[in-house]
Amino acid sequence: MSVASWVERLGGPDGPARYRRYTLSSVGFFAVFEAGLWVYWIAGRTGDGVGAVGLTLVAVLGAAHVGVQLLLIRAALRHYLGAGPRPDGLVALFTAVTLAIAALGCVLLADGRIDDKDLGPYLLWLLMFSAGPPALALPLRAGAVLIAAVMVVSIGAGAATGMSGEPLALVIGVSVILVPFMAAAMRLSGWAVHLVEELVAARETQSRLAVAEERLRFSRDLHDVLGRNLAVVALKSELAVKLARRGQEAAVDQMVEVQRIAQESQREIRSLVRGYRAADLHAELAGARSVLEAAGIDCRIEEGPAGRLPAETQSALGWVVREGTTNVLRHASGASRCEVSVRATGSGAVALVMANDGAVAADAGTGTGLPGLRERLADLGGTLATERRPDGTFRLTAQIPWEDET
Repeated sequence: MSVASWVERLGGPDGPARYRRYTLSSVGFFAVFEAGLWVYWIAGRTGDGVGAVGLTLVAVLGAAHVGVQLLLIRAALRHYLGAGPRPDGLVALFTAVTLAIAALGCVLLADGRIDDKDLGPYLLWLLMFSAGPPALALPLRAGAVLIAAVMVVSIGAGAATGMSGEPLALVIGVSVILVPFMAAAMRLSGWAVHLVEELVAARETQSRLAVAEERLRFSRDLHDVLGRNLAVVALKSELAVKLARRGQEAAVDQMVEVQRIAQESQREIRSLVRGYRAADLHAELAGARSVLEAAGIDCRIEEGPAGRLPAETQSALGWVVREGTTNVLRHASGASRCEVSVRATGSGAVALVMANDGAVAADAGTGTGLPGLRERLADLGGTLATERRPDGTFRLTAQIPWEDET
């Protein structure tokens, strides 16, 4: 999987996905910043006694360190997301390159090609940028042991080859602070990416559970309505068959009773479906707030003249709220807020507007929700419009003719 496709996997343009991409970019920037520091160090040694061979070795090992670091960060983050194994091999390679760079600096110091003031920042930068990737890739204890061992070996080698006094004290003092800081920062970045991934998965699961719960409710109501009647129909039909085989006229009475129960069941089914399809606007607004806030979406409701609307208008707008809420839960991977308002337009109509910052429309080409709403509103002379604004806000607007007589 390429880096571009992996970033695409981490999400779309809004909300949690934007944070995940920002985290990925900021973690990768550590390696880019290290490359700049190596260029700065090499440029400052040009013309000194380091020589072309020494500078070339520093450049090659520094580039290798940056490249392996980028690979290790990518692999470690994939491991955090559960998309790959723990990159133990890359950790070993990264540690070997780190120690090789430290050894090269100590050799240059021992050979008199640089002094301890040159080796100080050399080792400090190396240890700082070497702490993060192992902390991200390994378990906490193993990572801490490896980072501490590399720091002790590198500083010890520097002291053994002649670094002393203020440069040595500076490297030790700053490393004790910055090395754990860089390790903690990198590990927290990986933890944050993993946490956001789990939150997005939990939101998707919650949406599926809400749909499943509604299906169970309707199936329960349907069972309560038809279960007894169908059992009676089965028994009376069986009895009518037996009576008819015996030539008894009572079979006709039983079939008449079956007909009556079937007609009664039809009426009850129509009543059940009518009750299911009817939508009380106030109840739908309250339900929308409850469901959206449970999904982590800030929901603000402005009911306006909702309580004064005719029953059929309230029912139609209630269905708009229900369908709009479903769209937010199903299609708004990055939604963080949703605003619903009911207001008189001043031109002989009432408008219901639902606006959120992350949803997309399930339009006619991909679903039947919005086309069904348009048909329902058209029966009342109303209209339905959708709008995707440049700032990422999606608006669903329903209007129905209504004269405010207050």
